[in-house]
This record gives sequence, structure tokens and C-alpha cells, in this order.
Amino acid sequence: TQKPESDDFDFVVFGASGFTGKYVVQEILKECKTEGVTMAVAGRNRNKLAKVVSSTVNEDNKNEKSIEVIIADVNDYQSLLLMCQRAKVILNCVGPYRFFGEAVVKACVEAKTNYVDISGEPQFLENMQLKYDESAKRAGILIVGACGFDSIPSDLGAVYMKQQFQGTLNSIKAYLSLNSGASGLGIHFATYESAVYGLSDVNSLSKVRKAFDHKPLPLVGPRMKREGFVHYKAYMGSYCIPFLGADPSVVKRSQRYFSEELDETPVQYSMYSCIGSLWNIFLMVIFGGIFKFLAQRQWGRSLLLQHPKFFTLGMCSHEGPSKQQLKETSFSITMFGEGYPVGEFNSCEKPKKQITVKVSGPEPGYVATPLVIVQAALCIIQEKQNLPTRGGVFPPAAAFAKTTLISRLQERGVTFKVLTK
Repeated sequence: TQKPESDDFDFVVFGASGFTGKYVVQEILKECKTEGVTMAVAGRNRNKLAKVVSSTVNEDNKNEKSIEVIIADVNDYQSLLLMCQRAKVILNCVGPYRFFGEAVVKACVEAKTNYVDISGEPQFLENMQLKYDESAKRAGILIVGACGFDSIPSDLGAVYMKQQFQGTLNSIKAYLSLNSGASGLGIHFATYESAVYGLSDVNSLSKVRKAFDHKPLPLVGPRMKREGFVHYKAYMGSYCIPFLGADPSVVKRSQRYFSEELDETPVQYSMYSCIGSLWNIFLMVIFGGIFKFLAQRQWGRSLLLQHPKFFTLGMCSHEGPSKQQLKETSFSITMFGEGYPVGEFNSCEKPKKQITVKVSGPEPGYVATPLVIVQAALCIIQEKQNLPTRGGVFPPAAAFAKTTLISRLQERGVTFKVLTK
């Protein structure tokens, strides 16, 4: 049962006065002037929200119309419910999601309102699917997490590669490069905080996965061989280590959906981070070891959270990256795919056909992420016919594989490109 189309707003940005939230509001105003999309901002602090509205509207004088401010707080469920009842899609920018996300998802399900967020926390993302998929299905709404840099470039990159590969794709190995300019990388405290808590609680993820009781995904050809913990990738000119973020788990969930619900062949996916020299790897292992040790202890976490600059050599701060850092930073994910030409699939043989795809874009956290979540939300309100036929809790590719999301992103600077076939 769909709720009546009488919502006051297409989009409500929850957490609009947060560091990323502000950029999401700007992106909606920039993108949606011509689309006739209506928006409100929501959060706890009226003054901060009003400030975001006035500064954003001033930056863009063509948009003089006032934007409504809705007061909503994760500790006041009724306020969340009232906020959700007024929107077609909630864009949730309030993290760490492990603490603040579930109440918003629950309110969206009850209000029959679609939901997107920018979480990169596998525990949260998978737990929401476990707990709310059935009730979201009954409500006929989409709950789609990881609609930012985590994890749309990877998840839709795998879809794009499969579309471009003529034949049967067996596996993808993806390599992430972050490129920063002279002023270096900058990360906002909220992203750092999510990482600290994510490392503190790795055990809860295996409990969630056990509860799903999934069957192993069918293999199409041989099992992909994982690379060593530290390995040199000549094509990238860099030493690499396994990628520690949510992307591999998100891609796997989408591939499971394609396999179990659409009867398509699933693709194996692994992902690595390009770190540069062996010296960088050495530093990273030492720092990472200390970081993990501290993150798993209460006193260590408070130390990490009190001194973000010290523990990240100045990279993480409460101020976040400067405009210059945002301008100079970019990302690319180079994906190496293997499979079988059309009509030549033989599960006993090794894959003999290769493809290389590159997904690249501007600074991932605060430039690409707002751009991506806004286009994902637009797909929900503008492309009903291309979305899954049932409601539920979905990873991004499962929700958006049949929409125009890839071409929307292509037009806005997040590019998907075949390098070699």
C-alpha cells in the first residue's frame, strides 16, 4: 500500500546543518531548480538550520524562495515520524549511523516514506536489511543505504562493467586511488568518528551475517584468487592493501539480489587501496595497528576522539577539509574484470577474456557524495517504472541498476569508462 501523493516535500534533508548535509542542500538547489523539486531541511537546531538556508540561498540568488525548517531529533521518535510524513524521500545525513540511523529508518517505514543515506558502515547497513526488509516491503517503500562515495561508484561500477562485457563475467578486482593536491587530504571529524566506532565493533557484523543464514552464492567459473595482504600492482604503479570500507560487502549484497531475485549470474568482487610506496605501507600498518588497538578499548576510543588531528597527522579535524583541499582532491577506482566470451562459458576452464573499467570523480567525501545521493533520490521520485517492483531494504545497485543513475552521474562528473576490452 503506497501512501497518498500528498507529501509537502519531495526531499527532506535530515542533518542539513552537518558538514556533509550543507553540501547536500547546496547540491539540491543547484540540481533541482529546473526540476521543480521541493525541499525542506531538518535537524535539532533551528538557528543552525536557518543559517544553512540563508547562506545557501545567498550563494544562489536565483533561489530566493524560503526553505522550510523542520525540527526533528533522533531522541524524539514522534518528531522523526512527523518529519517523515511530510516527505517523499528522506536524505539522512546524520551519522554515525550505528547510533543515530535506525530510528530514522523505523520512522520512514512507519510513515511509508522512501529513504536514502550516505552510510559506509556495514554493520548498520546489513542490520537494517535484516530488521526492516519485510516491513519496508509491506509499506511499498525503498530504504537504500550507502548512496554516497560509499558505495555507489563500486556497486554501479560492477553493474556498468557487466553491461559492457560481452559474455559471462566471473570476477572483478577493484583498486581505489585517492589523489590529493599540494594541500593534502582533509577529512571531517564525523567520518573519522564512524571509522573509530566501526573498528571498535567488528564482531557484531558476523552476528548479523549469521542471522541472515545465506546460502553461498553460486560461482560462475573458478573462485577468484585473492591478492596478498600487501602486493604490488604494476598497472597502478603502487603497493596495495585490502580496502577496509563497506564497498565489497555492499557489492556482494547487490550481486546476491541479482542472483536470488532476478536469476542473473553473480560476479565475485574484491577491492584494494593503492597506498604508494612500501614505506607508506609500513607507516600505515604501524599507525593502523595502534589505531585498531585503541579503537577496541573504551579509554582508547576517547583518546582517539579527543585528538583526531594528532592520530591522523593533521588529516582529520572538526573544521573538515578546506575549499582548496576539496578542489584539489579526486578519486578513481580501476576495475579489472575476467570472464568468458559469449557462448564460451565452461566452468572447468579459467576465464580467458579481460575488461578494464575506470570509475572516477571529484573529491569523494564532500563533493562526489552530495552529487551522488541527490541523483539517487531523484531516481526514486522520477523513475518509478525502473525501480524494483517490490519495496524493501536494498543496496544501491539492486535499487538503481535499471534506472538512468549511471548516465546522470556521467553528465555530472562521476565518469564510468571502459579502458580496455
